[in-house]
Amino acid sequence: MDINAIISKAQKGLEGTAPWMVGEQLKEICCGDMHCAELVEADLKIEAMSLAACEKKIKAFADSKHKHGSNCVCVLPTEAEKIIREFYGLPLTKESQDTEQPAIIELSDFL
Repeated sequence: MDINAIISKAQKGLEGTAPWMVGEQLKEICCGDMHCAELVEADLKIEAMSLAACEKKIKAFADSKHKHGSNCVCVLPTEAEKIIREFYGLPLTKESQDTEQPAIIELSDFL
């Protein structure tokens, strides 16, 4: 099983689009992680688990969390990774869990 080939096949015809970028990030996630690769391979056989379906989850997040009256939004790679991992049922990493609000440090705690 070559997960990069499987994802590349799913990307065919999507070059330069947001779903294609989901595939690129999936390749990075699966690199060296056989468990993730096996889960993604099985999921990509299901239409509801396509790259485009995953991208819709990222777009929904962007529209609800980042739009703020603008027509253009951006999703951080760590935020996208967390959504991708949740969509495909992949284990979260420390980095993908830390996409929430940063911790606030009170200077008075150190005085």
